[in-house]
Amino acid sequence: MIRSIHHLITARRERDYEALRDFFDALGLALGESWKGKRSRGAKFHAPEAGVEIGFGQGFPDAGLVIEVSDADAIHELAQRKKWKSLAGIADFDWGARMFTLQGPSDVRVAIFSYSPPPKWRNELQAELRGAGKRFGVVVSRFNSFITERLLAGALQGLHQTGARSQDISIVRVPGSFEIPAAARELALTRNFDAIICLGCLLRGDTAHYDVIANEVTRGIGQSAQDTGVPHAFGVLTCDTLEQAIDRAGLKSGNKGFEAALAAVEMAGLKQAVRKTGKKKNAAKRRNLNAKS
Repeated sequence: MIRSIHHLITARRERDYEALRDFFDALGLALGESWKGKRSRGAKFHAPEAGVEIGFGQGFPDAGLVIEVSDADAIHELAQRKKWKSLAGIADFDWGARMFTLQGPSDVRVAIFSYSPPPKWRNELQAELRGAGKRFGVVVSRFNSFITERLLAGALQGLHQTGARSQDISIVRVPGSFEIPAAARELALTRNFDAIICLGCLLRGDTAHYDVIANEVTRGIGQSAQDTGVPHAFGVLTCDTLEQAIDRAGLKSGNKGFEAALAAVEMAGLKQAVRKTGKKKNAAKRRNLNAKS
């Protein structure tokens, strides 16, 4: 079984190594294992989805690395600010992508693209994954911290990759998953947050305790979201075994904390979009009424 796969880049000089670290960090990749020894220094960077892509034919970028992002224009602006060399300007492609190619340190060629969904229906609303300018509250359980800390790391990665700033993220720790709904409600009632992310881990035991807690946590988080009108993202794992929880906290099944963060960002943006649409329609109605009067 393959445990991991990475594209290896060996820098010739220490300053090239540092430049590469800064480069991939700025692109939003998550720093994983790193080391500093007498013989070598190194670091691994991770993305939510990674692998090897092979292709044949036309349309492929001339780059060794291809990174999909939620907003290619935002990364392009970052590249211009940092004065990274552009090999191919940002452009739209017939298969729905918006893409450009960078010349990174040590001759690394990186293609950055975002994929646009099919054209929207006339009355369809869909929020972009943009966390910039939004505020998020994260409620995380200390019980089963071996799992919940991984969920928290995934959630923070998701928020940062969508543009949220560290100063706009507040983390609240509670004893266990049962206490998550109460803390989430208190955060939502402050009206200081655009969305709340709830993270916890419940493992099935030999009694009915698991079912009772799981039901109450699910109901409480949903009720808090409905009563306060603040989106709540559900990142509480309900697993039969520890192995299942580990798989959902960063291994085979991805990181559910990361997924919850993306859901929070999207729902926060959707709420803003709905409000803007409502204001526009109300303004149009008022104009029509004034015109008739």
